[in-house]
Amino acid sequence: MNRNGQYLSLRKSLILYVVAFAALAVVLSAATFALCNGAAESIRAAYPPSGEKYYLTNEQGERLGEGAYIGTEPVSLSEKDENIIALLELIPTVAVPVYSACCIIAAAMLFYRNRLKEPLAALREASEKIADNDLDFSVRCTGNDELGQLCQSFETMRATLADNFSQMWRQVEDRKALNAAFAHDLRTPLTVLKGYNEILQASADPQTRETAATMGKHIARMEGYVDSVSRLRRMEDARPAYKLVELRPLAATLGDSAKILCEKRGKELVVQTNLPDALLYLDGDFVSQVCSNLVSNAARYAKRTVKLSFSVNEGGLLLSVWDDGKGFDQNSLQKAASPYYTEETDRSEHFGLGLYICKLLCERHNGCLQIENAADGALVSACFKAPAL
Repeated sequence: MNRNGQYLSLRKSLILYVVAFAALAVVLSAATFALCNGAAESIRAAYPPSGEKYYLTNEQGERLGEGAYIGTEPVSLSEKDENIIALLELIPTVAVPVYSACCIIAAAMLFYRNRLKEPLAALREASEKIADNDLDFSVRCTGNDELGQLCQSFETMRATLADNFSQMWRQVEDRKALNAAFAHDLRTPLTVLKGYNEILQASADPQTRETAATMGKHIARMEGYVDSVSRLRRMEDARPAYKLVELRPLAATLGDSAKILCEKRGKELVVQTNLPDALLYLDGDFVSQVCSNLVSNAARYAKRTVKLSFSVNEGGLLLSVWDDGKGFDQNSLQKAASPYYTEETDRSEHFGLGLYICKLLCERHNGCLQIENAADGALVSACFKAPAL
């Protein structure tokens, strides 16, 4: 039934299992009834009837046959035998629903084991691997029923996803290579333009010097953009180098650096440290760079105060930066961590890469970046977790 049943639909297969086990229940019920009835009759046969027995005779007066009782009187059974006969009469009545229930359960379990268990396990395993971005596998198809067809569809989807991911990965790598080549090729003409601009700024004509100064600002902006592209490429390729780091000394060092950044913009820094005297596997450079970017952003938009806090959360380091500025608008909450996104109109110094780089480094470090508005300002939290062993 198992092999041939693989080519039946699930509905027909289920009907076949139910009919087969229903027939089995009928057979078992009939056999039980026959056995119990036979046992009861054998008990009754042990009590011969009483009364006057008459025989047929021939002409010579000889008895023919075993004779027959006329006007028999019922013989009383013992209490034990009466109880046994009552039990034997009850058993077939109880056996019918019991056999029916057991056969239905057996049919369901056998149907699940033969028709559902293997394809469902394959689909569950495939779903888990796809959720983990693991497409290097194939979905096993064990039949041609509805679940077998679903497994085939899953395999088609997996193959399509794998192909799309490969194409997307190639496009991303091509984009990185193109951006790197673009940034590299721009350096030479920018160097030439800077040289000519310096010559023009040394001109005796005031209008020429003014024009050269304006050109110099745009050249500096182009240089900043080229540097940002190169920096972004390095960050996208960066991988953390985990080492055991003492948390409290690391927090103290980051707090000192953050204080200098805030003082440059005339803002007050408040440091809150709630760290145990412990060690964690971290990349100190990743943490330091994220902390510097977050504090710089907070100092840029804060009115007076920036707050930097450290704590341990779910076995990782949690770094939070709060400022008392206006906070993020609804659009910025969605796009603040996107590359080259900024609310500022002047991009000469700020290209909108700070939060994107922070997000990138946090994700590389098995953590995440959370951006939100606090009650009276903006709050950005960066989590750094050790690699799973």
